[in-house]
Amino acid sequence: MATVKELKATARPQSGKGAARAERRAGRVPGVIYGNNQPPVTISVDDKELRQRILAGRFLTTIYDIDLEGKKHRVIPRDFHLDPVRDFPLHVDFMRLGEGATIRVSVPLHIVNAETAPGVKRGGTVNIVTHTIDLECSVENIPQYIDADVGALEISYSLHLSDIKLPTGVKALSREDATLVTIVPPSGYAEEQKAAAAAAAAGPAAAAAPGAAPAAGAAPAAGAAPAAGAKGGDKGAAAAKPAKEEKKK
Repeated sequence: MATVKELKATARPQSGKGAARAERRAGRVPGVIYGNNQPPVTISVDDKELRQRILAGRFLTTIYDIDLEGKKHRVIPRDFHLDPVRDFPLHVDFMRLGEGATIRVSVPLHIVNAETAPGVKRGGTVNIVTHTIDLECSVENIPQYIDADVGALEISYSLHLSDIKLPTGVKALSREDATLVTIVPPSGYAEEQKAAAAAAAAGPAAAAAPGAAPAAGAAPAAGAAPAAGAKGGDKGAAAAKPAKEEKKK
């Protein structure tokens, strides 16, 4: 079951831009609670507390019990707006959660075993293609994150959504072949692979082909007759001359 946190709020009787600015000047953030076939309720929450909750992470996947003047509202944050310059919250929306309701949420991806991946050990880098996964589940079963185990990935290999084991009762809304993580090769890896392939292909070709003539200066094979005009033939001719001279005598 998902963890439920507490958050205090104050009713905001007036709406509109002027009332919202007044709340911000007072150190509070205007917001609204809606959904579950009930009328919306305008509220405000403490600026510092809300900012801490947002910066802590997983704000949009955390269930809250909002204490509004003694009445509890079980909600989940659906959206918030930040000042584009000073980065403080301007507005927050909460959606009511009915008992047993099903909800669609975006859950962060959590990479595990990256340091043991063969591709990383060979110099590759983990590249997160998809940082969050869209899921459908009951409000009591919202996962805080989804583990992506990359411990078996080699260089240029990928992890897909179909490789992930989701918790019971949780359904992925993306395609099963969606790429989540890849191992990117290091710089120069492609050139090294080409050079290695070329060297492997050149190895058998470098061996002497059958019947090929020996290289210059190489000794002939055992039992091979010397080539015509070779030095060995000249020596034989020189040895035959003294035999002729003996006959004349």
